[in-house]
Amino acid sequence: MARRPAPPSSSPRPSARSSSSAPRTAGSASKPRPARKDTSTGSGASRVDVREWASGIRLSAFSAIMLSLVVLGAWVLVPTLGTYIDQKQKIAALESSIQVSEAQIADLKHERERWKDPAYITTQARERLYYVKPGEVVYLIDDDLDPAALPQEQGPVSDTLEEKPADWMPQLLRSLTAAGLSQTAVPAQ
Repeated sequence: MARRPAPPSSSPRPSARSSSSAPRTAGSASKPRPARKDTSTGSGASRVDVREWASGIRLSAFSAIMLSLVVLGAWVLVPTLGTYIDQKQKIAALESSIQVSEAQIADLKHERERWKDPAYITTQARERLYYVKPGEVVYLIDDDLDPAALPQEQGPVSDTLEEKPADWMPQLLRSLTAAGLSQTAVPAQ
């Protein structure tokens, strides 16, 4: 069986081999190697030759198989992990919607209990439908505004024309933002 050559070492090699080294076979005749050039920097640290370093990497069949299994495992598990995270988010959203629904159910049950009370039914019929008992007189007031909400008396009109400095652009922006931020009369469902 042929012997595999040893990977190159970073330690300096002895220039001459001693006679006590392993016997050489005919197939392992040494080839003359070119002498190394001293590529040291001024600080004394030697530079690493990338080609020499890359040639020292040996990739066995077992290592290649294991590396391919790791890549295959990552390729299979990454989408599964994404699906797991997505499902966890959906579960959390559904649990929160269940809590909201349970709160709505509790409110509706409470309202149903109130509608079983005859006094509540009577007050609702009076307020909503304006029902009255026989013999009662109802007075509806049309102008029931708060006095602070009533429009003020108009002051006297002057004969002189006054020009007030008005910048229309900020007023337009205020109007647009107020319209955009206002709540609708019926909430969207």
